[in-house]
Amino acid sequence: MQERIGLKLGEFFDPIYTRDPDGIPFFKMLINGEWFFSVSKKMIDVDTPIDGSVIARVSNATRDEVERAIEVAYGSKPKIRNIPGIERIMIFEKAAHLIMKYKDDFVRTLMLEAGKPKRDAEGEVRATVDRLMLTMEEARKIFGEYIPGDWSDDTTGKIALVIREPVGVVVAISPFNYPLYIASAKIIPALLAGNTVVSKQSSEDPITLLLFARILEEAGIPPGTLNMVTGSGELGDYLVPNEKVAAINFTGSTNVGRRIAKTAGLKKLHLELGGKGMAIVLEDADLDLAAKRCVEGSLKNAGQRCDAISAVMVVESVADEFARKVVDEVRNWKHGDPRDPSVKVGPVINLVAAQRIQGLVDDAKEKGARLLAGGSHKDCYFVPSVIYDVPLVARIAWEETFGPVVTIMKIKSEDEAIEIGKKSRYGLDSCIFTNNFYKMWKVAKRLETGEVTINDLPRHGVGYFPFGGSKESGIGREGIGYSIEEMTQLKTIIFNLEPAGLGKAKKVYL
Repeated sequence: MQERIGLKLGEFFDPIYTRDPDGIPFFKMLINGEWFFSVSKKMIDVDTPIDGSVIARVSNATRDEVERAIEVAYGSKPKIRNIPGIERIMIFEKAAHLIMKYKDDFVRTLMLEAGKPKRDAEGEVRATVDRLMLTMEEARKIFGEYIPGDWSDDTTGKIALVIREPVGVVVAISPFNYPLYIASAKIIPALLAGNTVVSKQSSEDPITLLLFARILEEAGIPPGTLNMVTGSGELGDYLVPNEKVAAINFTGSTNVGRRIAKTAGLKKLHLELGGKGMAIVLEDADLDLAAKRCVEGSLKNAGQRCDAISAVMVVESVADEFARKVVDEVRNWKHGDPRDPSVKVGPVINLVAAQRIQGLVDDAKEKGARLLAGGSHKDCYFVPSVIYDVPLVARIAWEETFGPVVTIMKIKSEDEAIEIGKKSRYGLDSCIFTNNFYKMWKVAKRLETGEVTINDLPRHGVGYFPFGGSKESGIGREGIGYSIEEMTQLKTIIFNLEPAGLGKAKKVYL
């Protein structure tokens, strides 16, 4: 009989959960500095995609509890605003050290609840620590600016300070694919800018973020400034329209993003939505480099990345050679149980996701694409796949794959690739492989995407470079400093200097 997968945590995390007689942990929520179970007494199972077993349960919050979290956050605004900025930075630096101290707990949890191979789980933890340590640089975006008025006739004798202020209560709603990093990249700049936060993580893998909340609590974030609610997706319907919420920071599907935009009302919206990352490989490209990077961009994190490469357009003259190199490279990406250190591609998040990917691959085959590798799944494990000569009528040519599939399409030139890109409803990321400067510039300028990478795969990383979408891929930009701009509002303070005789006198020129 196979031993049941169990989630083991250090005693530091004891306050946030209890265990049932079978040893399964039941996790609490955090509101106003108190860890507690929902009064509904309803729990949601957290399954591991490794074998489908239940590794934990989390509370399913009620509408009243969600509204209480918002009320607490609204009333706690002075607590975070009254902390000097340098002390907020010190809190985050302490949190970074605490995460490293309990790194093994975070890595194990990510492996179990999200099915991440160990190297990917460790990378996500490192990225979160890096984001915490970069808050000093990020804070510079809060500083504001001074505007002398004597450069315009109607403001001579005046000066202005343009300052950034927190918007208030920020609701952070995060997806399953990077349960620690994406959520933390919303929470950190929101708190750094002086906002309070109500956070809701995907019910597929909510545990790691609860561990992060415990870290911030220990690091010194005041009670009530960060509140965590867990539960089903309908909690968003209670969070989004609430009038005491000033901003919504959401990462997820375009369909949900549309619903948020319709129901949010007069709030700041920061939406990172779906993507169809396209790679363009031209005839003069380094094909070894292109094949290696396109495979990595398609298979990393089992393809479950908003910045993943989910379509590769290759000029016909080099397409066959490129496809052979891709197949050879895919063989280096071992798939299987993520607890095996040699595995690079673990399971997708659940069986429904695996079946959806299967449907996309089967549709492409039915419409004439050639399957060169993989093409099937067992439970949540989708074999790394390569489909070649994919026609434009195939669904996978246009739909977000979010799975470990390298989709190769033939094109005649970069002009055709640009036209295909323009027809896409998405506009998040793209990349081009070429050694011709003029072609790379032409493609980069004409593609309607938020980010274009030259001779490498798109990767957002810690957000040192800003990223975000156009068209149906979202609103706003994330990144070091740029996230701050999304979670603050400008205030202009104008000083009339004339009463003190300090303003520059106007002169009349004939």
